[in-house]
Amino acid sequence: MSLLELDDVSVTYRIAEGEVPAVRGVSLTLGSGAALGVAGESGSGKSTLAMALLRLLPRDARVTGRILLDGEDVLTMKWGRLRAVRWAQASIVFQGAQHGLNPVHRIGDQIAEPLLVHNLAKPGEAGKRVAELLEQVGLPAWRARSYPHELSGGQRQRVMIAMALACSPRLIIADEPTTALDVMVQAQVLTLIKELVAEHDISLVMISHDLSVLADVCDRLAVMYAGRVVEQGPSREVFHDPRHPYSQALAAAFPTVGDPASRLAPKGLGGDPPDPMDLPTGCSFHPRCPVALEECPTLDVELWPAGDRRAAACVHVRDHGRDRVQEKA
Repeated sequence: MSLLELDDVSVTYRIAEGEVPAVRGVSLTLGSGAALGVAGESGSGKSTLAMALLRLLPRDARVTGRILLDGEDVLTMKWGRLRAVRWAQASIVFQGAQHGLNPVHRIGDQIAEPLLVHNLAKPGEAGKRVAELLEQVGLPAWRARSYPHELSGGQRQRVMIAMALACSPRLIIADEPTTALDVMVQAQVLTLIKELVAEHDISLVMISHDLSVLADVCDRLAVMYAGRVVEQGPSREVFHDPRHPYSQALAAAFPTVGDPASRLAPKGLGGDPPDPMDLPTGCSFHPRCPVALEECPTLDVELWPAGDRRAAACVHVRDHGRDRVQEKA
């Protein structure tokens, strides 16, 4: 049985003007000890999907489908059960550590809080576990007495990771955990995440717009566009040999180290992601797609096989495999 299974998950926000479809029919699985990356531009629905996994969305969000954690549907859990699952079975590392930490409490108290809430340590004993967690993420134990503003951005992100590990969960959700960090600190935090996941046999869902980061950390990768998964497969294969035109554009947006041509003339993707209130008909990507066909505006898109354990929602993949997509791109 998979540790995490998403079955036709959709998320709709209710606003005064109507309903906004943020996530549309996403189905994914994650095995025990595996790492899944979810990529896409801002507005693709990836962070909404991450928040839905633990029912952290606001009241105006309606979630349908099934989110099975160890075979139990998170969406139908009663509040007491959901409260027990959060931190203890699955925890989350938020994007902005500065906003995720309380500025008027010492970080040691904040790391200890989930331990005390879940009765995993008594007040007098929590300090020892906090010291262990800080050391695990590369911070000295005395930092427990610090306030968030006394730490650098990378140190605060390490504190968030320590909090996520506090109750020894089986699943960690990391929502763009390195976006606000400089390149050197980003590399350190990514290395830390990989080591901790491997050492503790933790499953990981990692959200990022950077395919190269996900390819380095995750086993499998799902690329989202306009609320849907448009490609999925082994992460390094998706990064180095993308089958969907949108995945190709994301991969090409990052310069290649040692290649002056890609650094001086990086490729990109024209236009903007579609407005969720006014999605294009057929394939949502067709207005920006360099290889769109006449049928794409009316095409009933789905994920078609695109190789071993791979799938992509592109008519070229359905009809001719990957060669025609690359030939025209």
